[in-house]
Amino acid sequence: MGTEGWCLLLCLALSGAADTAVERQWRAVDVVLDCLLVEEGQQRGGFVSKENMVKALLVLKQVPVLDDGSLEGFTNFQLDTMATDNPPVTFEASVNLIQIPHAEALLHADCSGKEVTCEISRYFLQARQEATVEKAAWFITNVQVSGGGPSISMVMKTLRDAENGVILHPTLKLLQGLQGTVQTAVELQVTTRTPSLSFLLGSSASLHCSFSMAPSLDLTSVVWRLQQKGSGQLVYSWTMGQGQVKREGVTLEPEQQLMAGNASLTLPGLTLKDEGTYICQITTSLYQAQQIIQLYVQASPKVQLSLASEALRPTLICNIAGYYPLDVTVTWTREELGGAPVPVSDAFFSSLRQSPAGTYSISSSLTAEPGSAGATYTCQVTHVSLEEPLRASIWVSPPEQRTMPLGVLFASSLFFLVLLYLGLQRRQAPGRVGLPQVRMLRMETTSSANTQIFNLKTIQHT
Repeated sequence: MGTEGWCLLLCLALSGAADTAVERQWRAVDVVLDCLLVEEGQQRGGFVSKENMVKALLVLKQVPVLDDGSLEGFTNFQLDTMATDNPPVTFEASVNLIQIPHAEALLHADCSGKEVTCEISRYFLQARQEATVEKAAWFITNVQVSGGGPSISMVMKTLRDAENGVILHPTLKLLQGLQGTVQTAVELQVTTRTPSLSFLLGSSASLHCSFSMAPSLDLTSVVWRLQQKGSGQLVYSWTMGQGQVKREGVTLEPEQQLMAGNASLTLPGLTLKDEGTYICQITTSLYQAQQIIQLYVQASPKVQLSLASEALRPTLICNIAGYYPLDVTVTWTREELGGAPVPVSDAFFSSLRQSPAGTYSISSSLTAEPGSAGATYTCQVTHVSLEEPLRASIWVSPPEQRTMPLGVLFASSLFFLVLLYLGLQRRQAPGRVGLPQVRMLRMETTSSANTQIFNLKTIQHT
């Protein structure tokens, strides 16, 4: 059975069991992935393109998965020997020596509408063991599930049993079994369940990285590096029980967890300098594999809306401060009493400002037209750090309601200035000011401003 028919049967089984509540149990199944195989000679320094690749199948044999009843009647993979028109190179990989995490995500990817990217290429040992080189070949497989799914890298070793008979692939120079498959065993896998992460500025981030290796291998080092703007830097390294910290506060899982296959890294107090591409590299006594995790640091904006001018056509200013990354969307709406919000254009934006911490700020101004009944203006801000847009609203009254308070304010200010002038004149008067003078000034404060000034001058000249 081909891979398309195998996936179709799996999806039918899943749909038939969707409404059935069954206790989940472990079951060993074959996981079949459509892959691309990089032709030999193209993976070392050369540019790899689609022309350098051939179709391949990867069959992970008898992988334990949790079955909720949807795998009832599910059959294992069988090679379609009838297909002769450019058949794919088929790799059968035993997983008896290691664990394959998140196998359910690989098994159900097609049925859940997700895409699995799989690429296989030759793997060359750094420390060549002459006793095994002549009898084995190695491959590395990188598998990625779309939509934020897990990413898995596996190092596979071919099983060459010359006594049982092998055939040579006509173009790829690969030794295959009599059934036409390349028999391999997975001896190291490195996984991250979160290839891409976003955290808020100042929070703590945990970067997941786990691994599983064959019992014959020894763990020699775990290294975390940060690739940022074309340059790399060491973040943390563990080598034979010795840890080296290059970023303040960073921690690796305790050694007992590390030996159990957990190499996750924790970054407290995130700053914008922590954003970038993190590489988790696992090195054993024979192999080396890695996972790449993209970390994004975000800062949520703060929005403040104010009335900058109360002229006949007042000016509104919406200040958006402290956000990161750069892209932000600002929209305005106008809503009359009892009406629906209506989008407003013709807003102006200030120049972009950046704080020493790296966050951005910008202002948007708008000339309001409240009309004869007044209107509510709303400034709405959309940013990647927000689950939903931020809104700030303000009521703008009609012109006649704004001019009356201005007249009252002008009269009050004029009266205050008059009293201030009288006080200054008293301080500058020569000699002593008698009791009758004080009484007369207090009595005259109920009169008009002109009367107060006149009486004051009269008293000073007597």
